[in-house]
Amino acid sequence: MGDGAPVLMIHGWGASIELLQPLADRLSRLGYQCHLIDLPGFGESDEPPAPFSIFDYAAFCLAYLDRQHLSEIHYFGHSLGGRIGLILGSDHSNRIRNLVLSNSAGIKIEAALHTRIRLAAYKSLRRGLEGLGAQSAAASLRGIYNRRFGSDDYQNASPVMRQTLINIVNEDLLDQAKRVAIPTILFWGDNDQETPLWTGEKLEAAIPDAALIVHKGAGHYAYLDAPDRIAGIMAALFQCPQP
Repeated sequence: MGDGAPVLMIHGWGASIELLQPLADRLSRLGYQCHLIDLPGFGESDEPPAPFSIFDYAAFCLAYLDRQHLSEIHYFGHSLGGRIGLILGSDHSNRIRNLVLSNSAGIKIEAALHTRIRLAAYKSLRRGLEGLGAQSAAASLRGIYNRRFGSDDYQNASPVMRQTLINIVNEDLLDQAKRVAIPTILFWGDNDQETPLWTGEKLEAAIPDAALIVHKGAGHYAYLDAPDRIAGIMAALFQCPQP
């Protein structure tokens, strides 16, 4: 949609292009060509044939750019899309002019102490059962634990996407962030409970050329709470001369 400078827009976990549409509509009216794609396993896209890593998702986005003959783009990513943006901005900066990441994931959040103790106890018991040859009991224990303590995203996912989720959340991208070689705007809600504001502050400190903009009162979908504001911010960034 649109016919100006291309912008690749990538959604978060469990979402699809539908949640990007309000922002894309505004950018299109400002003259940008918006490319919205459903990542494998979300929206109208099929699941990957095997569990993906965050690097597989980045490769998927690069393949899309190649198919569309887009040598260089601006990039917007929300949450999971932010993780992908960190990979593209560090390892493929020749393809990306600017990054705008809203409530980006990528900083590994340490679980609370009681959660870590519970997980360690569960893993120890499960390994003990497996060591005794009690595979059925170990499988039953795994199911009980996952139903009781697994996140909604984990519970609602297929086996392939469950492992994909595990692969992704266990990947700390702080070192990638330090190597992002392009201008970056971080847009955050100060009431975000999924990717807390302190993770945005940590990304701002890590990325060499980054600015953090906080939208007061917004949560994890800050860009949907203020689509006109972020569209204006993006347009201003995209029009800046490149160094």
